[in-house]
Amino acid sequence: MQSIEIRIGARIRRKGMGWVFSQHDLIDIGSRTAIDLALHRMVRKSQIRRVIRGIYDAPTFSPLLGKVVSPGVHAVAEALARKFGWRIQPDRATAENVLGLSSQVSAKTIYLSNGPSRSYRIGATTLRFKRTAVKEATFRHSQSALIVQALRSRGQQHVKQKDIEKIRAWLPARLRRKVLSDTRTATDWVHAAIKRICREELHG
Repeated sequence: MQSIEIRIGARIRRKGMGWVFSQHDLIDIGSRTAIDLALHRMVRKSQIRRVIRGIYDAPTFSPLLGKVVSPGVHAVAEALARKFGWRIQPDRATAENVLGLSSQVSAKTIYLSNGPSRSYRIGATTLRFKRTAVKEATFRHSQSALIVQALRSRGQQHVKQKDIEKIRAWLPARLRRKVLSDTRTATDWVHAAIKRICREELHG
């Protein structure tokens, strides 16, 4: 049991504090029963936190706020999608919020999903999955769908340089070439904006 806890702890450290996960992300570590017991013990020792049933995170302390912060709703959505094998994509307003392009604080975060329609309460936010056709399912990377949805939500005439810079700061440099390639079939103006986001990689 202790060995499994150590291995789970090592997985969390590799992924980084704030990682949101389920037992599905740990299936290579041990049996279902052993993992369940290890997770239960780690919650009791405050090494991890139970976010909702079956979903956990490694709590992150914010020196700026002086407290442990709530898990990111987008990370919870992705953990649920991995757990249940769903394909998901944020609706346009959610994509803008995730990327920091909108200053509006929404009490509801909506994802389109090929799974069942379900709702979860994450702190003060309702996370809702809406069953529908997932148009961006062909994208290999979740970051691609987020960026495309956010740009579409802004609209071609309203994407400003500050939006490009915010998305560039959000998108890790190691993923920029992948997202650039992943979105090559997107609408021309959307892909042109993504080229601006990934400008350093175009000349690298």
